[in-house]
Amino acid sequence: MANASTQQFLEIDQVREGVLLLKNHSLRGVIMVSSLNFALKSGDEQEAIIYQFQNFLNSLDFSLEIVIQSRLVNITGYLDKLKELEKNQENELLKIQTGEYRKFIESLVAGGQILSKTFFVVIPFTLIEVPGFQQKKDPTRKNQEQPQTEEQFQRAKAQLWQRMEFVTMGLKRCGLQCVPLNTSELIELFWSLYHPEEAEVGYYPELPPELTH
Repeated sequence: MANASTQQFLEIDQVREGVLLLKNHSLRGVIMVSSLNFALKSGDEQEAIIYQFQNFLNSLDFSLEIVIQSRLVNITGYLDKLKELEKNQENELLKIQTGEYRKFIESLVAGGQILSKTFFVVIPFTLIEVPGFQQKKDPTRKNQEQPQTEEQFQRAKAQLWQRMEFVTMGLKRCGLQCVPLNTSELIELFWSLYHPEEAEVGYYPELPPELTH
């Protein structure tokens, strides 16, 4: 067990064409969603946002999952750049202002941690929802679907993207921006979940060219 790889404990079988393909052959699409400073909105704007979000939820005929990722932000590199900028600044006034700004940032984060929050919506689709799909039972494999064909994958992917577009339009009516994650972004997302220390300092493994879209 000690030598078992992380992949053995993940439900993800592969990441392909911007889609998560799980080991039970169901699909998942992931949309990154912007945040909204609700508290700064006026009362009428808040009511309008709540109304739109309520309508969005009521319009759904499928399940989805909202995920919030909190990650430590390492600003050591930023502070180092400020120090270098201060050191190389020839204008004495700008040199003093840069130094005061750097000290302000250092005092701001002293004794605390800076967290960034990223919001995702995970949208599912299963093969049994594909018209004409019939699951074949294998007595040697319990509760697992048979491997899907390329045609089944493409049909399921098309249906999944329709759902993702529907969710995107609904959230945009609430004043939110939405971006579907592509293959490389999905890989980086899950890599960072299992390698938080490396992700904190901005290190990500280099991906082959075929996975950069």
